[in-house]
Amino acid sequence: MASENFVRDPEPYPAVAALLDADRAEHGFVMNLTRVWAHQPDVHRAYVTLVTSAADAAGLSMRDRGVLVTALASTMGDGYCSIAWGGRLADEAGDPAVPVAVLTGTDEGLDERERALAAWARAVARDPGGTTPEDVERLRDVGLGDAEIVAATVYVATRLAFSTVNGALGARPGAGLRDAAPPEVLDAVTWGRPIEDPAGS
Repeated sequence: MASENFVRDPEPYPAVAALLDADRAEHGFVMNLTRVWAHQPDVHRAYVTLVTSAADAAGLSMRDRGVLVTALASTMGDGYCSIAWGGRLADEAGDPAVPVAVLTGTDEGLDERERALAAWARAVARDPGGTTPEDVERLRDVGLGDAEIVAATVYVATRLAFSTVNGALGARPGAGLRDAAPPEVLDAVTWGRPIEDPAGS
């Protein structure tokens, strides 16, 4: 089914079909943001390579990534990634209260390292030119070396770019994403583009 994105669905040539099929295999539906990125499969592949390389270089666990993305997405007002990664973080933590705390900025249930990561993601998303040496020192205090701090910042910045493309081109969270997310996460996310009606995906 066609999405409500601002760009039309691309023609299903092999590279596009492969992206859509990967979504169906992983999620059981095609995400609206994938329909946007399917216009540029090579660019999408380069993005995935960069963001994965940055996460690996920073030593980020999947839970770390969930903390960073939910923190930055909520700060920039991206409802799509707030819901998607809020759900992933709930799975990693085994408790939907954890992503809700990050989404709402209380950070309850996070350890000191995770709190520092969340604070850094928010600072970069809010005003990258306003960060301070003290902000970086907080990351050192929880065990990150300078090379890891650079990589973690690349991860955050790359995720911000991804969210920017999705938002600018009208990608809305689909009904499939809504159905997969914990109700607590859905209730917490009051920003961004509205969830697509149940007829969407």
